[in-house]
Amino acid sequence: MGVQYAPPRVSGDGLRYIGRHTMNTTTVPHILVIDDDADVRDLVVEYLGKNDMRVSAGCSGAEMFALFDREAIDLVLLDLKLPGEDGMHLARALRERATVPIVLLTGRSEEADRVMGLELGADDYVTKPFSPRELLARVRAVLRRYQVQATLPERDNTRRAYRFSGWELNLRTRRLVSPAGQSVELSNGEFSLLNALCRAPRRVLTRDQLLSMSRLHEAEVYDRTIDVQIRRLRLKIEPDSTKPRLILTERGAGYLLDSEVETLF
Repeated sequence: MGVQYAPPRVSGDGLRYIGRHTMNTTTVPHILVIDDDADVRDLVVEYLGKNDMRVSAGCSGAEMFALFDREAIDLVLLDLKLPGEDGMHLARALRERATVPIVLLTGRSEEADRVMGLELGADDYVTKPFSPRELLARVRAVLRRYQVQATLPERDNTRRAYRFSGWELNLRTRRLVSPAGQSVELSNGEFSLLNALCRAPRRVLTRDQLLSMSRLHEAEVYDRTIDVQIRRLRLKIEPDSTKPRLILTERGAGYLLDSEVETLF
């Protein structure tokens, strides 16, 4: 299977670089879809192409990386069930290579795979069979989040760590160290969520705000997973997770980190 293209309707410059990933800020976004189903590829190429997007398509991990290294890609749609390939491995390798947004294409019965993929760094998922309109809406939502992030002040990148109630969250090594000096392992989702809470101490953050600040998934299932991630964090940092003293719940509102937070540069 070769690479297919939906030609852009607008041309121009205005590229913003984010690591090795290039985010288009004034041109049409370039979407890469990797799926072994030719009907799915054709549907995505045609529908997104009609909605002011450029689309490239392939059917394997090798084609994905070949095109990614050759083109400026703004978002990758990746099928987790490519024949003979580990979709999780491909998602992880792509995330390690660049900060490009990743949207997973999965089956309805693959909830465990979806959650694992999101914790590996994917930004969203769409279940098959999907509505082209829903796919377009999710792609646009993820692109908006990345474009907003690209315009945030870069001074935040100078932060080295947060300290709160004897704990230290190192932003560069992504390590959490307990008051006793022990390293506590965090998943990608748990790290992102704790980082967001530390950025706004003693301030109630809604689930939507936490989703936006931590760049987690916005779908219903992952909205519920915010609560799951909070429970997991409490198990790791609260003396008694059933009576939390650090991460508090404001019923009907959201969550807050009830602690002074020191920022280390």
